[in-house]
Amino acid sequence: MGMGPIDWGAVFALDKSVLELFVRASTMYLVVFVILRAVLRRASGALATFDFVFVLLVAIGAESAMIGEQTSIGSGLVMVGTLAFWNYLLNALSFHVPFIERLITPPPLQVIRDGRMLPHNMRHEFLTRAELEGHLRLRGIDDVAKVKNAYIEADGTISVIPYER
Repeated sequence: MGMGPIDWGAVFALDKSVLELFVRASTMYLVVFVILRAVLRRASGALATFDFVFVLLVAIGAESAMIGEQTSIGSGLVMVGTLAFWNYLLNALSFHVPFIERLITPPPLQVIRDGRMLPHNMRHEFLTRAELEGHLRLRGIDDVAKVKNAYIEADGTISVIPYER
């Protein structure tokens, strides 16, 4: 690890073909997206799933190019560009095509109906009674019976519709 001259050609050269890098990045993006879409809503926080996948994979792709583990900056740029392409395309398609939006964004999952918790739906999201009650307290509601409906939204937040007073 000397302080000698830098081989700029090697730093920016592609170590794989652009097509191979595109296929690798596309495959990882779509596989990670499908896995996260099928898993917990609450795992992604306030980011949409495709945005979370994008940030996660860009970080991984950029990290490999930055530390130089058999990946040139040029290859890292192709990978990041491919990920940006898929993120943009899925965002645009979900905005313009309702069918795609339904595929990408999970529907709200009801966890309270008519003042009663729905244990099956809560189990599906690993939402405990204590966690749900905590969310209600944050909204100033001290009793589940005061809630008409509550849902886990696509972004992982819990929306609450109290009974009218």
